[in-house]
Amino acid sequence: QLPLVESGGGSVQPGESLRLSCVHSGFTVEEDSIGWFRQAPGKEREAISCIGTITGIMYFSDSVRGRFTISKDNQRNTVYLQMNTLQPEDTALYYCAARRGRGCTSYSVLYDSWGQGTQVTVSS
Repeated sequence: QLPLVESGGGSVQPGESLRLSCVHSGFTVEEDSIGWFRQAPGKEREAISCIGTITGIMYFSDSVRGRFTISKDNQRNTVYLQMNTLQPEDTALYYCAARRGRGCTSYSVLYDSWGQGTQVTVSS
């Protein structure tokens, strides 16, 4: 069983919305920091946002600020990424990652566990 499982990706048209979910099993979202990253073909992995008890909510990408919102449901052990007004440049494989017992960071190498990703494709 994977510790992190993403879902909610899909193919949408520009301007539409998606909500990604990241279920964190084995540990709790209350204790860990959960980050969202994305990687488009031929590009480096990009940090989008993170939520955690220690550092609160952080947004790392200027391109998503104001359009994407991160939240969590402690009872469901799930972190969400609400993505509005999607654009073709948002097309990527989206990953969530957990950092155990530490605060949020944009450095992907500092995260302990990763999901397998969920594909988001935005095209007309």
